[in-house]
Amino acid sequence: MATGGTPATALLSRAKIDFTLHPYEHDPATTGYGDEAAAALGVDPLRIFKTLVADVSGTSVLAVVPVARQLDLKALAAARGAKKATMADPEAAARLTGSVVGGISPLGSRRPLPVLIDASAESYPTIFVSAGKRGLQLELAPADLRTATKGAFAAIAH
Repeated sequence: MATGGTPATALLSRAKIDFTLHPYEHDPATTGYGDEAAAALGVDPLRIFKTLVADVSGTSVLAVVPVARQLDLKALAAARGAKKATMADPEAAARLTGSVVGGISPLGSRRPLPVLIDASAESYPTIFVSAGKRGLQLELAPADLRTATKGAFAAIAH
């Protein structure tokens, strides 16, 4: 079990969920945060998941999808029993989660938000998600991510 200094790692440590931290050198000029993490860590971009904040019928939701894919807003809305979903404004996303864009984690948000994880995560023994800041990924079992976030799996990426 690794430890770390972010709300995400603190939450996992308190829950006694095993995870591994993977720090890497973040280039401040980069805006392709997930691609940067995949390249720096030498990991398939289908195993590195980005956390996006969306609005689904007035409720903010965290959508966790592979960096090599895009969030399917219609599928996200359907998974939440709604008709429409839109992406949250980046500033609103940062306010809601307490993390900067490119470092938003599905774990340890400032305010607890519903979490949907793309079903493709279940095909890997472990996946990578942001630990809550740029340049730091954490690796854990998809089922442990679902448990820690009280989330659900759904086909939300294309």
